[in-house]
Amino acid sequence: MNSHRKPRTPTPFTRRAVRVGLFAAGVAGVATAVPAQAATGGAAKVAVASDHVFSHAGRLDHTEQKDSFTIRQFGKVNAASVRNQANAVSSGCTADDACRSVALSFQIVTMAGEHTRLNAVNLSDATNKSCTGCQTLAGAYQFVVSTPTPLTLDSDHRRQLADIHRRLDTLTRSRIPAADLRTRADALAAEVNTVLQDAVADAPKGDAQDDVTMHRHLDGWPGR
Repeated sequence: MNSHRKPRTPTPFTRRAVRVGLFAAGVAGVATAVPAQAATGGAAKVAVASDHVFSHAGRLDHTEQKDSFTIRQFGKVNAASVRNQANAVSSGCTADDACRSVALSFQIVTMAGEHTRLNAVNLSDATNKSCTGCQTLAGAYQFVVSTPTPLTLDSDHRRQLADIHRRLDTLTRSRIPAADLRTRADALAAEVNTVLQDAVADAPKGDAQDDVTMHRHLDGWPGR
């Protein structure tokens, strides 16, 4: 029995994400901003968000393709812990009857504060288990927008993001080769980044610097 797991190669994107075990895998779509007692006795607003997409293709279901596109707007917070994860598995198929498993997760988080403490985790993993000729792709794209004052995306920017979301759904359901799907997913992520940069440019200014950070992690079989 052959089990293939692609070796990890750190990239500038993944190195920027602080990997901390704050969340259990499998928790999806959690987003909260709750008061917590600070060490000084004062109330601190802490934001927590976790998104996870998992797909599994095998003998019983040869194709599974899933995506997620979430927007979390927290306003002013003292600390934030955000996690975005995509996992895809293909198992037990043959070259004559191959499987296809795709998991793509896009997470957008906005927060405000002069000295916000941030833990950001962005992970993807694609695994082939005894699956000759299978196509397996997992992609995690995380966008963290930090501004001195709360940023609320206006209707025009939300409309643009909704359009990208619709095209992501279409892309995920497509049957194009995994290598081409990676390229198109990257192109959609670049569009998201442009929309967010534009939104930040229109936001009220403060003493701290506006920032849009994209974390990207892709894993897949066959690789490039």
